[in-house]
Amino acid sequence: MRARLILVVAATTSLVLVAFLVPLALLVRTAAEDRAVTGALVQAQALAPIVATVDPAELELAVTHANEQGHYPITVFLPGSQVIGAPAARSAAVEVAASGRSLTAQAPGGREILLAVAGLSDGTAVIRTFVADAELHQGVARAWSLLGLLGLGLMLVSMLVAHQLARTITRPLTAVANVSHRLAQGDLGVRAGSTGPPEVRQVSAGLNLLAARIGALLVSERETVADLSHRLRTPLTALRIDAESLRDRDDRERITADLDAVEHTVDAIIQEARRPVRYGVVATCEAVGVVAERVRFWSALADEEQRRMAVDLASGPVPVRVGANDLAACVDALLGNVFAHTPEGCGLAIALQRRPGGGAVLIVGDDGPGLPDPRALRRGSSGAGSTGLGLDIVHRIAASSGGAVTLSRAPGGGALIAVELGTPPAGTA
Repeated sequence: MRARLILVVAATTSLVLVAFLVPLALLVRTAAEDRAVTGALVQAQALAPIVATVDPAELELAVTHANEQGHYPITVFLPGSQVIGAPAARSAAVEVAASGRSLTAQAPGGREILLAVAGLSDGTAVIRTFVADAELHQGVARAWSLLGLLGLGLMLVSMLVAHQLARTITRPLTAVANVSHRLAQGDLGVRAGSTGPPEVRQVSAGLNLLAARIGALLVSERETVADLSHRLRTPLTALRIDAESLRDRDDRERITADLDAVEHTVDAIIQEARRPVRYGVVATCEAVGVVAERVRFWSALADEEQRRMAVDLASGPVPVRVGANDLAACVDALLGNVFAHTPEGCGLAIALQRRPGGGAVLIVGDDGPGLPDPRALRRGSSGAGSTGLGLDIVHRIAASSGGAVTLSRAPGGGALIAVELGTPPAGTA
């Protein structure tokens, strides 16, 4: 998919560059020709007043000086057959100009500029200057080379951008595929991330729901197996009573031994069914260590911005019904909002308290202006120009653990966010 997207972008960019650069290249060539012709015409026009007013001797001196100082060779065809200046053949275009019409005509190796000068007593003089092809196209090759490099650079940039955009699509898809493979291998605790385009996020969400449903069904099935196995105890007990009532000692011991083996097997089935799934359906972690590690991470930035950071963490381990990565993301989202939406030097406080009945409460407050909108927990809602996803992440993590998020104002007027984290299931704390 990535290669196809890059090829599509490359083809589209090529068409745009051709439509843009080809006319621009032609325009550059035309501008260069016009520049050269205009320069030659200006040089010829400077001699027009002299041709009509001075005698041939003075005119020859003026033309010689103009050829020495000028960039283009000048020839003056006087009425009759006299020619002054640079040697040049009397072409058909010169004859046309002698009739009183100035013109520009193609000539071998370049272009000749012909200027008709009237007012002489015996006819019309023609001032001729010649512009070689090299002069007409001077700088065109260099300009075309620059345009080609520009087009190549734009092509490379477009392909690089296409590559990066393709990665934003293919990476989440690859991650989803990897998650599906791990689920197929029995890792029911793995979950797909919520990154990528909306369609990919929908696939990830559907896969996560499927994984959760599979885990729930598996737990229910194992409990059902355990319950059914437990029901066998009643008939086994009745059989044991009947066996113990047998008069034949050998038969009684043999049947009792068989019953012991059956009960042993039933107990093993119950224990196996009640054993947690290999990779665990519910993620848990020890909250104090995770929060302390993220606080240490953010404290460097707090010191740099001269923010007072008050930290109050519960003593001893505090297990919660949240994975370590999710809890770290929750802390990062809360502290990131403080650093992003409060001015430098604004203080903040982080506290982690045990919740009555188990779990914990994570509290983050600041001395800033407070939350601009009480609907900040809504996904994509932000009053400060951000994406509005941070508090939504916090809300979803709290909800998945069986807790909630409360928004209020700190004593100093800033924002105060309390995140309740649920209690781990029995036997996982």
